[in-house]
Amino acid sequence: MQVLAVEAVRSNLGLDPSVEQLIDLLGIFVFAVSGGLTAVRKRFDVVGVIALAAITALGGGLLRDVLLGDTPPPALTEPAYLVAALVGAAATFVGHQHIERQWLRPHLVFDAAGLGLFCVAGTTKALAFGLNGVGAVALGVLTATGGGVMRDVLADEQPMLFRSETVLYGIPAALGATAVTIASNLELANAGVAGVVAVAVFAFRLAALHHGWHAPHPRGVDLAGDD
Repeated sequence: MQVLAVEAVRSNLGLDPSVEQLIDLLGIFVFAVSGGLTAVRKRFDVVGVIALAAITALGGGLLRDVLLGDTPPPALTEPAYLVAALVGAAATFVGHQHIERQWLRPHLVFDAAGLGLFCVAGTTKALAFGLNGVGAVALGVLTATGGGVMRDVLADEQPMLFRSETVLYGIPAALGATAVTIASNLELANAGVAGVVAVAVFAFRLAALHHGWHAPHPRGVDLAGDD
């Protein structure tokens, strides 16, 4: 009964399950590349590259699915999800030098792409499972940022989501998740809207990186201090 109810809501969102899965798989691939590039920068061996790539790619989606009660999570039951993560890891392990020549700060570029794709996928799935707007936005942000937080912790770095010097990261994901939720409430959600939102989040994050846009900080706090 729950599966039928979820499919009914999903059809009302205007997003075909195959399109939703495609967004998920693209997000997994680009996040795997981001995690793999971080592992290369940290001089991890092949095991470390594969592990960090897979955790970055699948971590946010696993958290989302466990919280929604979609268990066992598709990442563990559908081979395509793990294959997408492994392909991203392999591409990074073999071609990281080429990627780094083609892109400025490529790990951030691929991370931004994953951020846009996963905020859409996470929010859409949350809405399909009957969450209200606030819950869907929260889960969309968690899906988009969860794998990156795991990546940074395992790479012995302060998570990008919480660094004082990090340009806008969680905010673009929250705006994208909010846009998907509003489109759903207005019955305007479809594959085209999902693609536009994902690209907009990606572009916003890249613009923030380029221009150095930051979120507000508490007044009177010395950002150069230790505490």
